[in-house]
Amino acid sequence: MSQSILPPPDDIAREAAAILLDTQSVLVRPSEPFTFTSGKRSPVYVDCRRLISFPRERTKLMEFAQKLLSERIGAADIDLLAGGETAGIPYAAFLAGIMDKPMAYIRKKPKGFGAMSQIEGHFPKEDPNVILIEDLQSEGTSKEVFVNALRNAGAKISDVFVIFHYGIFESSPKAMEDMNVRLHSLTSWWDIVALIEDEKRMSPEDIAQVKMFLNDPEAWRKEDAARASA
Repeated sequence: MSQSILPPPDDIAREAAAILLDTQSVLVRPSEPFTFTSGKRSPVYVDCRRLISFPRERTKLMEFAQKLLSERIGAADIDLLAGGETAGIPYAAFLAGIMDKPMAYIRKKPKGFGAMSQIEGHFPKEDPNVILIEDLQSEGTSKEVFVNALRNAGAKISDVFVIFHYGIFESSPKAMEDMNVRLHSLTSWWDIVALIEDEKRMSPEDIAQVKMFLNDPEAWRKEDAARASA
């Protein structure tokens, strides 16, 4: 597979970035960094689950997704959309409705009773061409359990779609190459920063802090720790 990460066109990336910012589905806060459960701090935060509460905005994003997938893969060549547990499930449902496609969802591990299913739904044909739908991708390794489950069930999967791709981890394209799939996304942190900078939504000093983090998170954290202890 020649390219494992396929970025969106600039107009889609920019409009998707604006939607995520305006709905506060991504937050950029260098002066008040976020603290994760690991204890690590970050000036940026993403929560695509929040988008499900904004019908107009989520529909626009799904229309972008339909356009990308139809142009790159061909709507007729997509047999089923499969959402990954849990955040990918609503977006698979929204997009399946717009594209008039069957939908399924995949558990992270088989259900521990009954039919012991890991995939819920019905394949419309033998060896269907399935697109995995998720909300976001950071390092990419979490997709493997879903891709393997689909392939073990007899599906063909060459493409993964996410709303948001971090775009800062070297492991992301490597993970896609290892699974032999292509990643399609609507926007990334770099598109978010470009929009903030162009529209002057933040001071140059704060933008510089965010860029530093995106280029080298650990270097930023060292400086952040030094500032906190000063």
